Amino acid sequence: MDARNRYETDLSDREWVQLERVVPAPKPGGRPAKYPRREIVNALLYVTRTGCQWRMLPKDLPPRRIVYWYFMLWKRDGTFVRLLELLRGNLRVVHGRSRQLSAGVLDSQSVKTTEKGGRGGTTRTRR
Repeated sequence: MDARNRYETDLSDREWVQLERVVPAPKPGGRPAKYPRREIVNALLYVTRTGCQWRMLPKDLPPRRIVYWYFMLWKRDGTFVRLLELLRGNLRVVHGRSRQLSAGVLDSQSVKTTEKGGRGGTTRTRR
C-alpha cells in the first residue's frame, strides 16, 4: 500500500492495539483483504470526526464504498457495540472503577404544553 498523509483522526499504535481485538479480521480462505482493517477504521474515524460526506473522503484513504460497506456490516453485526463496551470498560478502569457497570440511572422529564387539550389548546386564533 502506498504511503499516505497522516490525519489527526488516525489511530495511534497504542489505540489500534486496543481496538484490534474487537475489529473482525478478514475471513480465512477468501480473497485477501486489499485494505488493512486499521485503515478502514481510520477512514471511519475521519468521517465521524470531520463530519464530511462519504464522497468527500480523501482519496488516500480506502475507497468510500468499501469504508461504507464495513460501516454497515459492523453496525449490523454488533462490532460498534463491542467497541463501545471495551472503551467504556477501559475508561472505567483508568478512573479506578470496576470494568462492568453496576447500576444505571434513567431520567425523564414531562413538560406541560397546555392545560387545555384539543382544538382549544392550539396557539392559532379563530376568526
